[in-house]
Amino acid sequence: MVQKAKILLVDDRPENLLALEAILSALDQTLVRASSGEEALKALLTDDFAVILLDVQMPGMDGFETAAHIKRRERTRDIPIIFLTAINHGPHHTFRGYAAGAVDYISKPFDPWVLRAKVSVFVELYMKNCQLREQAALLRLQLEGGGKSHVGDSKEPAGLLAELSARLAAVEEQAEALSKQLDDESADAAAVATAAHLERKLTGLRRALDALEPGTGSGAPSLPSQN
Repeated sequence: MVQKAKILLVDDRPENLLALEAILSALDQTLVRASSGEEALKALLTDDFAVILLDVQMPGMDGFETAAHIKRRERTRDIPIIFLTAINHGPHHTFRGYAAGAVDYISKPFDPWVLRAKVSVFVELYMKNCQLREQAALLRLQLEGGGKSHVGDSKEPAGLLAELSARLAAVEEQAEALSKQLDDESADAAAVATAAHLERKLTGLRRALDALEPGTGSGAPSLPSQN
C-alpha cells in the first residue's frame, strides 16, 4: 500500500481551510489543518509534509514569521512553502515572501486548477524522494552485510542486487517522466531545481549499486547524500 503524502494547510479562517480542502481533495493525499502559525509549527514537530500552503495575513504570528521559523529548523527547512494572500501589496510584499523562503506566491481568489497542479508537482517530488530513501536504505543494508544475505532473508546476494536494481530503475523512469512533464509545462524554477536534485541523487545511487556488481570494482562505494 502506497503511503499518502501530507499537505499542511495554514489559515486562520475556517472557510478558507474548507475551500482548500475541497480543491485539493482530488489529489487523494492527507490534508492537515492549522489555524495559526503556532499550530503549524507544532504539527511540523512530529509529521513530515510534502508541501505547506501558508496564509500571509494571520493574527499573531503572520505567514512571514511562520515561514522564517520553518526555514530555521533543520527538520523542516527544505519543505516547499506556497504563500496565499488575499491582497496584492506590490513587488516589495512579494519579494518579502520569497525572501522568507516561499517557492510560490498565489493571490486569492486563486484558480483551483492552477493551485492543484502546483501542489501535485511538489507531492510527486516528495513521493519520489521517499522512494529514493527506501532504495538507499536497502543498499546500505547490502553494503553493511558485505554482500551476504541477512538472517532470515532467503534471497541470494545476486538476487537481492537484481531486486534493488529493478526498484531503482522504476524510480529512475518515474523521475525522468516527471522532469519531462515539468519541462513541457514550464513549471516553477523551484520545482525544476528540486527535480534536478532528485535526478542527481538517483545517479549517485545507481553508481553505488553498479559498483556492487561482480567485476565492476572493489571496496564499498559511497552512497549519495539524502539531504
